[in-house]
This record gives sequence, C-alpha cells and structure tokens, in this order.
Amino acid sequence: MGRERERITRAKIDKLRPGETIADDAIVGFMVKCLPSGIVSYAYRYTFNGKRKTKVIGTRIAPEAARVKAGELEEILLKGRDPIGDEGKLTRDVNWLLGEYLEARAGDELRSLPAIKAAFDHHVRPKIGGVNIYDLKKSTIKEMLDGVAKRAGPVMADRVMAYLRKAFNWRAAGDDDFVCPIVKGMARTKIRDRRRTRILDGEEIRDVIRAADELVAEHEAPPCYARYLRALLLTGLRRCEVANGHRDEIRRGRWIIPAERMKGKVPHLVPITDALEPLLGEHGFMFSNDNGKHAFSGFEKAKVALDRKVAELRGKPIEHWTLHDLRRTARSILSRYVTPDIAERVLAHAIDGVRAHYDLYGYEKEKRAALEALAGHINRVLHPSSKVVELVGKKNRLARSADAPARAVAG
Repeated sequence: MGRERERITRAKIDKLRPGETIADDAIVGFMVKCLPSGIVSYAYRYTFNGKRKTKVIGTRIAPEAARVKAGELEEILLKGRDPIGDEGKLTRDVNWLLGEYLEARAGDELRSLPAIKAAFDHHVRPKIGGVNIYDLKKSTIKEMLDGVAKRAGPVMADRVMAYLRKAFNWRAAGDDDFVCPIVKGMARTKIRDRRRTRILDGEEIRDVIRAADELVAEHEAPPCYARYLRALLLTGLRRCEVANGHRDEIRRGRWIIPAERMKGKVPHLVPITDALEPLLGEHGFMFSNDNGKHAFSGFEKAKVALDRKVAELRGKPIEHWTLHDLRRTARSILSRYVTPDIAERVLAHAIDGVRAHYDLYGYEKEKRAALEALAGHINRVLHPSSKVVELVGKKNRLARSADAPARAVAG
C-alpha cells in the first residue's frame, strides 16, 4: 500500500507496516519500503531513455545515509547518465550481491539460512565471488557447479544452484540490467533419483564410529566429532538439529529443541537417555570446535577425513553413504521395538490429518522408552559378543539384493 509523498525520516520509517512504502517529497524517485520480513529497503526509481528502472540502495542503513546515496544517483541522472551504468557496475560483484541478499533475508527466520550462507562461503565466493554480476555467463556458473559436483557430489551441486538461483532472481526483480544466468538444464539430479534407501549395517556402524574415535585421538577431527556422530545415531535427528544444540535447551533430563531449528517448525522434545547424556557438552553449544562458543561446523571437511579413515580401517570405502543415512538407520532400528507412530514422533516427522491438531499429548514416556531401546541396540552393535547373533530374516536378505540397496542393520 503506497502513501503520498512525504519526507523520509526515521520516525516515519518506524511506523511502516509490512508492504507499505514512502515516496520522498524532496528527491523524486527516492523510496523506502517495509518488506514482509519487517526489514526496510531503500531504492531510487527513475526513467532513462524511456525505460523505468530501479536502483536498490540497501537495507539496514540509516535514512540519512540512504538520502545521501539517492542524491548522488539523482545527480548522475541529471548529468544525462544512467545511475545503473558502467561505473556503477564495477563494484557489483557476486560477493556484493550475496551479501545484499543474505542481509535482506536476515529477518525471515529461515531454518535453512545458515546452510545457505555456508554454501555461498564454501562453494560460490571462492570461485566466482569477484566476478562482476553483469559479466556472469552461463558457462561460468556451469564450471563452478561442475567443481562442486566433483568435490561434494551432484546433490550438493544442485543445492548450491538452487540457493544461487534465488539470490540471482531476487536481484533481477529490482534490476532491469541484470539477468539470472542459471537456466533450465543445469541440474544434475532429479527429485525421484535423490530418494535414498541407504542404511548402515552393523559392521558399517562399527567402522564409522571407530574411525571417528581415531580421527579425534589423532587430532584430525574436532574433539566433538565422535560424540556428534553417536548423538546422530542415538536421536535419529537431522545433522543441524543436533550440531546447533545448546546447553540452555536442556531442562531436567529433557532436551527441547526450539521450533525455529526444526524442519516442521514445532518444538521437539528429546528425552535424554543414559547413553546420550555423556555426549552432550556441559556449557554453551554442546557440539563445538571452540569450547562451546560456536556450534560445530565443517561437515564436509570432517566427512572427507572420516571416509578416508574408514577406507583405511576396512581396506575399502563405504560406498555412497551420507550423514543423513544415520537418521534412516536409527528409524529402521526403531521399527524393531516400537510402533511406527512412536518412531515417527521420535524423529520429529510431521503427523498428518486431524491428529496433528487434536492430539497434543507429548509422548515423553513412550519416546524415552524408544530411545532407550535404540541406545541398547546401538550398544550391542558397537560391542558385539558371542551371545549376540545377527538375525537376518528373509525380508532383510532381499533388502541386500541389487533391487533394494538398503542394508539390513545388525541386531
């Protein structure tokens, strides 16, 4: 909803509601808009050679500073030059665009925002960060994505592409001269091809945990890494839900993960079992590289080191596995001990239908029993004895066939 022209001031900006704009009464074309996230964005709108254009000034800056910038743009226009001209383009590289995009999305409370930032920092900025956005070519993007696919796999390459496409489209929406260089056909996988059925068997679980222990002992991985992998197995949660765990979330034997960190946007209760408790750090972030100051990061680097150590111990690598397979493995183990309904609740999967709105029971007792059964199973896998026999039924034997890539979990 627009307003009549009036001077843009801090007091008036503070009264803006999402969707509202103010057009300045002194500098024609100087505007401010309150985005749906609550962040205000300044812009300069003008006409050049018969074309209506918008120059984004920025967000999270003082209105006085935005006014100075708008005045400079107006002066350029009065001199007969395009404010979005060659001179302005020189400083508009990919690093700048990504910074502006992340700043604009900062108030959106996206659960995936840390992953998006990490993808930009690890895969995009080092390769094309210094490239002028107006000089970007499709071949440049493809070459960068080829490198990501080679280092981290085709799924990660497609994920980086998706994040980058959103950033580019965001810029293109307010810049007539910028065209998103990502086009159809650049994806490397299809959704149906990304559906995984991989779970780790008992031997693979032992090798992964042993490798993680040795990496930590040899100082080739952060001290928390072995604890972190065990926690993934013992909770069945997603990697960032565990990695970002903070000691403030622990209350009387219960770990309550806040809604903003959960995929389903609902707080999740994890009853802390005897097996899980010693894995949780005592202060700050419970899985941390710097004594609780920051949450564990560096998943890719640690996974590369883990795969190398696993191959060294086994004499061969574990083929085609990811950390998310630990979640699927935990869920498959739970099927031996609890009903599907409880198993789904342990993993924080959404419950569909009417029950999602009317069944508000916490299931704490049932979840604790399920996690204790899971912990007991993992303990038997990690410490097998002559009394423990691996039972592989007909269905599990079929699961080892070429038509069913999922592996039976050792009992």
